[in-house]
Amino acid sequence: MMRFGSIISAAAAAAADVTNESLGTDVQESVQEVTSEATQEVNRIVQFFEDHIPDLVAFGIQVLLALVFFFVGSKIIKWIRKIVKKSFERANADAGVSQFVDSMLKFGLYALLLFIIATKFGVESSSVAALIASAGVAVGLAVQGSLSNFAGGILILLLKPFAVGDYIVVTQEGIEGTVKEIQIFYTKLATVDNQTVVVPNSILTNNSLTNVTARPERKLDLKVGISYDADLKKAKSLIEDMLHQDLSVIQDEEIRVFVDSLADSAVVIGLRAWVKTEEYWATRWRLMEEIKLTFDAEGIDIPYNQLTVHLKEEG
Repeated sequence: MMRFGSIISAAAAAAADVTNESLGTDVQESVQEVTSEATQEVNRIVQFFEDHIPDLVAFGIQVLLALVFFFVGSKIIKWIRKIVKKSFERANADAGVSQFVDSMLKFGLYALLLFIIATKFGVESSSVAALIASAGVAVGLAVQGSLSNFAGGILILLLKPFAVGDYIVVTQEGIEGTVKEIQIFYTKLATVDNQTVVVPNSILTNNSLTNVTARPERKLDLKVGISYDADLKKAKSLIEDMLHQDLSVIQDEEIRVFVDSLADSAVVIGLRAWVKTEEYWATRWRLMEEIKLTFDAEGIDIPYNQLTVHLKEEG
């Protein structure tokens, strides 16, 4: 590096000699001044690198070691998470608990890894602790919603209002779907049309929800209207036959067909039966279609809303 600076100085001197021969005195002095300043600047840069090369090399080595340490630590964290996950599987633990613990374990281990890297490569542990404390206060104020979601996740695991695989409905929020994952701050639901809905845990704990699949059986409750002129007993008999012949209807449970109400345009017949939870929707859709086709074949009219007007003849 010293040779490089000498070469630059010599080149500058040679340029000055050439300039002295070809330019006037004032111009020569200006050129010499600029050339001298440029030479000094270059020499300062060269000297800076010469003085700090050991420090730069040491810093580069530290960064490289930190990256290697982080890579190895990441592999160890994945290995620990894998062992914990297999332990939960052997213990037949709830899937939601397993997912929640895995999320907390991942977050905690990576935070510990970053703390170790910072302290091992020149950062004072007291400084890191003070930084974490001050950052914790600031972050706590900024992420109050996230903290409530975290608390909601703990409540879900302790109270178990639902588990992975359950179909839930949050009426106030218009949310429903099958629970796929229960994480630290949120729960993932899969809708009927296979869309993924990410719901903050605080919403699930602060609102009433319906766990549709909490029990293996579900009550099928349908209503169908028939015309006032139709044969009511025949219509009820046809529906009862359908229910007794349907393989998805649980025959050991109560089956009822009754007049639910006398509406403005129809006699509303209600039917109640029990089916397996996983067969609820398929059975409901099938019975509605069968009722319509059977009533059409038997001449039983299913009316739409209508208004009958009677005109009185004046004598």
